[in-house]
Amino acid sequence: MSKPRILRALEASLAGLACALKTEQAFRLEALVLAAALPASFALTPDFSRRAELIAVLLAVLAVELLNTSIEKLCDRTTPQIDPVIKAVKDMGSAAVFCALCMAGVVWIGAALARWA
Repeated sequence: MSKPRILRALEASLAGLACALKTEQAFRLEALVLAAALPASFALTPDFSRRAELIAVLLAVLAVELLNTSIEKLCDRTTPQIDPVIKAVKDMGSAAVFCALCMAGVVWIGAALARWA
């Protein structure tokens, strides 16, 4: 009997997370920041919605990092040679991660200013 689709999807997702944690330094660092941010969010605000927002923005960073890593790995599989179009694609993926990190910074700085300013 085949596993239900949701279990297969969960297994694939967990395998992707494990692969990223094992092979991608940037993802490991961002996951570490998320782990540290969980308890920090409780110190920053008593409001559940605000805490959820703080954590969600860091999860969004991880999601964008996973997409960027996927694009980079796929590009690397298509050709080992340096291609200006592939470089531009990789640079855009990197820019997406940068934008997500900026968004997270704005949200966390805003929460810190609301708490201590």
